[in-house]
Amino acid sequence: MATPPEKISSLQNPRVKQLVKLRDRRPRDEAGVFMVEGYRQIRRALEKNITLTELYISPEWYLGENEPSLIAQAQATGTQVFELTKDAFAKVAYRERPDGLLAVAPQWKRTLADIPAAKDGKAPFLLVVEAIEKPGNLGTILRSADAAGVDALIVCDPVTDLFNPNVVRASTGVLFSVPVVIASSAEVREWLREHGVKSVATTPSATDFYTDVDLKGPLAIVMGSEQYGLSDYWLKEADQRVVIPMAGQADSLNVAMATIITLFEAVRQRGSI
Repeated sequence: MATPPEKISSLQNPRVKQLVKLRDRRPRDEAGVFMVEGYRQIRRALEKNITLTELYISPEWYLGENEPSLIAQAQATGTQVFELTKDAFAKVAYRERPDGLLAVAPQWKRTLADIPAAKDGKAPFLLVVEAIEKPGNLGTILRSADAAGVDALIVCDPVTDLFNPNVVRASTGVLFSVPVVIASSAEVREWLREHGVKSVATTPSATDFYTDVDLKGPLAIVMGSEQYGLSDYWLKEADQRVVIPMAGQADSLNVAMATIITLFEAVRQRGSI
């Protein structure tokens, strides 16, 4: 039988104070951890064998009946469990309406060497994003990458932190299933060339429609930042540039929307789903 969790009620408890600090990047990086809030996110972390060092629960916030089994699953892996009062949990929660589950997990780092050049004998299918600024967009892009079945997401010259709570939340936990690598644009371009991966950059200045180019074979789709699009470096160095045709007055789409449109054209051509 699992040991009953320690109960915490004081808002001045050191653990409560530390959780509040973890909303900010510097304390997260210094501690080498990040927060995972929400039933679905925590379940997906456990499914991918992510180590959860701590789990904070508050039954008064629960939304369903599956929480006890999830808690037992976490305890079975050695996770420390603490019970917070409703007010204490509201203090540490990132969401406006929490569901009574918040975990702490160690950060990780992958490199370009961790990306398989090919997967299961198939041509690699990669997504490269440059200087994405908004955590919500990065999380949504992760969901799109997961849905399209990409082999890895490569984040070039990052502006936002991969372990920002809004990235974790917007990704709905697929942060734990999609391999993510962070590297400079120059490093990524060199790696793609070494491995024979074609880079296709999306930009409003291109003349070729994204539906008219070959997106089969070893492929990296390259997307730019929300405000400025792709840098001159990628516009020059990419193997091909494509545009999503626009019928109205708008000259661009939200980067997350443009990403999923382009990814699923590649999926259609590749017959990969």
